[in-house]
Amino acid sequence: MSGEITYAWRDLITDEEMVDLVRSHGGRPAVGWWDKIQEYSLGWVGARDGGGELVGFVNVAWDGGDHAFLIDTKTRGTCQRRGVGTAVVRLAAERARAAGCEWLHVDFDEGMGEFYFDACGFRSTEAGLIHLPSLR
Repeated sequence: MSGEITYAWRDLITDEEMVDLVRSHGGRPAVGWWDKIQEYSLGWVGARDGGGELVGFVNVAWDGGDHAFLIDTKTRGTCQRRGVGTAVVRLAAERARAAGCEWLHVDFDEGMGEFYFDACGFRSTEAGLIHLPSLR
């Protein structure tokens, strides 16, 4: 990681950069995923280091009205625990509010509660979930 981190709403991010970011923290990237889904987003936040490398990301989906949804929060493996994830979530929340959204939802894996509740300010709520491939 080189230099100061900059954050941008609707940052110009290539699919190749997204694949590299996912790989950087041991994830399984899907080539073409970003090119396919970005047009359906309210927006997204990209974080870049001083050399221009993508080091953080969050996507903001929405229902076209009051509800926005954070998905695919990612931080480059070498940049984790440095506030990058918190900063991309904070900017995403500000932009969703500016777009007129009243609620920002997030789902996350076990073990990520400290990040979303403590660092980002989400609160716990009841929710339901259906694993669609399991429907018969």
